Amino acid sequence: MEGIRKPINAHLLWTLFRTCFVISACTFGGGMVVISMLQKKFVDELHWISEDEVMDMVAIAQSCPGVMAVNTSIIIGYRIAGPIGAILTVLGTVTPPMVILAIISAFYTEFRTNRVVALVLKGMQAGVAAVMINVTYSMVRNVLKDKKIIYLLMFIAASIAYIIFKLDIIILILACGIIGGIYTFTIGKEENT
Repeated sequence: MEGIRKPINAHLLWTLFRTCFVISACTFGGGMVVISMLQKKFVDELHWISEDEVMDMVAIAQSCPGVMAVNTSIIIGYRIAGPIGAILTVLGTVTPPMVILAIISAFYTEFRTNRVVALVLKGMQAGVAAVMINVTYSMVRNVLKDKKIIYLLMFIAASIAYIIFKLDIIILILACGIIGGIYTFTIGKEENT
């Protein structure tokens, strides 16, 4: 990943923690929704990382075990402020869900039967769907901007394999990773010489 880490100071560290905390506390719908918000904050607003770096970080986070939003926040924190940045971003990302789940667990019976809570969660599904469409659009645009036929073919083949043939997503990720690695080390190397 290109670039140099930011000079570490209290403001930078507070911004990392606070940003991940607020995003984690205010987003529902899983890792891709959180990643979309991280991208808007760190790429579009703060300009601390590039859009290409975010795509690389998401690819790494998806291929590692664990929660994708946490993995991505660790990578972003490390990229910006080293190990202390990684620690702060992971704390900012995991603290809100831990607190919320602790509260919900304590009052589980009341939440389960509450009609207002059920309706709020139903309404949030529409918002999550809109964010997922936005994330999908951004990722497809990034894949296609290089104008390399291999990426387009991999995108189409993976989409067909998943939607029509119901192929396991893990197999698709591994296959695309292997094909991408082979492409990079053979054909991609020849293009750079």
